[in-house]
Amino acid sequence: MSAPEVFPPPPEVSAAAHIPSFKKYQEMYERSVQEPNAFWGEIANSFYWRVPPSQPLLRYNFDITKGKIFVEWMKGGVTNICYNVLDRNVQEKNLGDKVAFYWEGNEPEDATSITYAELLKKVCQFANVLRDQGVKKGDRISIYMPMVIELVVAMLACARIGAIHSIVFAGFSAESLCERILDSHCSVLITADGFFRGDKLINLKVIADEALKKCAEKNYPLKKCIVLKHLGRDDVFCDGTSNASPPCKRPCPNMQENKQEKQKRSHPQTPWNPSVDLWWHDLMKNASLECEPEWCDAEDQLFILYTSGSTGKPKGVVHTVGGYMIFTATTFKYVFDYHQGDIYWCTADIGWITGHSYLTYGPLANGATSVLFEGLPIYPDISRMWQIIDKYSVSKFYTAPTAIRLLMKFGEEPVKRYSRKSLKILGTVGEPINPEAWLWYYNVVGDQRCPIVDTFWQTETGGHVLTPLPGATAAKPGSATFPFFGVVPAILDEAGEELEGEAEGYLVFKQPWPALMRTVYGNHERFETTYFKKFPGYYVTGDGCKRDKDGYYWITGRIDDMLNVSGHLLSTAEVESALVEHSSVAEAAAVSHPHPVKGECLYCFVTLRDGHEFNKTLIDQLKKLVREKIGPIATPDYIQNAPGLPKTRSGKIMRRVLRKIAKDDHDLGDISTLADTTVIQQLFSDRCKTVL
Repeated sequence: MSAPEVFPPPPEVSAAAHIPSFKKYQEMYERSVQEPNAFWGEIANSFYWRVPPSQPLLRYNFDITKGKIFVEWMKGGVTNICYNVLDRNVQEKNLGDKVAFYWEGNEPEDATSITYAELLKKVCQFANVLRDQGVKKGDRISIYMPMVIELVVAMLACARIGAIHSIVFAGFSAESLCERILDSHCSVLITADGFFRGDKLINLKVIADEALKKCAEKNYPLKKCIVLKHLGRDDVFCDGTSNASPPCKRPCPNMQENKQEKQKRSHPQTPWNPSVDLWWHDLMKNASLECEPEWCDAEDQLFILYTSGSTGKPKGVVHTVGGYMIFTATTFKYVFDYHQGDIYWCTADIGWITGHSYLTYGPLANGATSVLFEGLPIYPDISRMWQIIDKYSVSKFYTAPTAIRLLMKFGEEPVKRYSRKSLKILGTVGEPINPEAWLWYYNVVGDQRCPIVDTFWQTETGGHVLTPLPGATAAKPGSATFPFFGVVPAILDEAGEELEGEAEGYLVFKQPWPALMRTVYGNHERFETTYFKKFPGYYVTGDGCKRDKDGYYWITGRIDDMLNVSGHLLSTAEVESALVEHSSVAEAAAVSHPHPVKGECLYCFVTLRDGHEFNKTLIDQLKKLVREKIGPIATPDYIQNAPGLPKTRSGKIMRRVLRKIAKDDHDLGDISTLADTTVIQQLFSDRCKTVL
């Protein structure tokens, strides 16, 4: 196998970069890992602290054999992240008139913008609304909204008053929303009436009501549900006379909507429970534009974000105020080489960690202008992404390999239809990018002049941990390259021994960086068991990794019972649990299967109860059940009838073998522990007949 091609940073990018050379990166990196208190202390000093943090900034224990696992950065320091990302930009940096977000809706004509000063006022108003509803510091607030500016307003309002936001992706089901509300004991739900995804209307309030009904059935009735009127609305930020550039084209109170637009936006009447439901716009009418922040300790909880767990029960990942603030700000600045004047676009949904870190907190902490996109990459036509880049003169573009592979299918013409001359840096996130997609992104989208930052990180890490730096790192297509500042990776074998030089094994980290998760909400024991028990003294990512002869790191995929579908981490146990709820299914097993666009997809095996027939009707029912229990992202692509499953003599399902069967790969390796080998041939034989 030939060595991968290496792409050095373009000289013009290095010349203007914050970190202009690999030597400079190495110098900063060495200091960051050898003197973390001094390194991060200098960065922390650039933020506002009501009470400065005390030394040493870092206290931690990664070794479970030596006691409780804990991580603390800047404990005792008092600040507020909302104040740092909004008030300081308006009052100290004179960025009040600067656009914080260009909002691009589902339809190209749906567009508006909001400045930093306007965003600060809206956040203060909604923070006062929450206080008026009895929300206090430490209360958990569930947010279930589409990609609208009010989603940012809601999360920052929570941060302003010290409430803990728990954002649930608007593609999740009522069951998933209910589960997250119950686990975090949320007191208020913030949602919207609905939104369009392409031509499809999503009745979000209907789904939210179903979730609240399920909560009530489990003896946890929520008292308040704040509802944003999004469908058919007039833009609340623009009065039709805005001088924003590009100009706002969204229908406004003094702009006549045509008949076709009204028909397109028609929707069923919003279901309403007057004892619980409150309209957002009604609450905002009389809310004050000023709101004193709640001053928080650096280690106070900022948000909970749920990610799938190998047990099937989602984990509430907890991030805290101070460390998360400085790490997301720093990674955003250096990884995207952000400079004032850049227009930045991250296509991720705020319901995921990427949207938290690199669409909200990181960019705002740097006073950046971002694009907030509600729509789909190929709606209403396949050039939508490139049209938006030209429309806003986007210079830094961050998207997922799944989106790149999807757009590759349509060839170069839809891309070349637009100039994209404003682009300077491209980024990828969510999963390892295959070299073919990397090269298409580089050659076609970036015209061979834009460095690609292929970032590896997790919900748990809070920010980038392995990543190129655009002015300093020579890229290898498919490699996440080198660690970010303060991050010390290692590769371990099954026995927990560190491997040096060229190696492949478990990816772990040896010391904490400021944004590392602090716990699993309400279950610190699960936090310790999941991330620190297997290899005491290390944080275990759950991912496999290889390091080449040049020291570059390459992520090889999940090692635990998880899979990555379109950048979304899914638990095989969670999918299996949903499948066996069907009355026909006795047992189920889910494994990953290669997919040309998604990267991985779900391939499920089901063993039926006696007397039940495997047919297309059952397959449709099972897919519908998974969608209802988890959400559309978890829908299996393949469901196969399995009269029996390959198991060890102790009864453990051999998913390694099932992955081979799913790919029609007969090289099964060692199956000496298999209890019944006859089941293998049956599964291979049935595979072609039953995959739909």
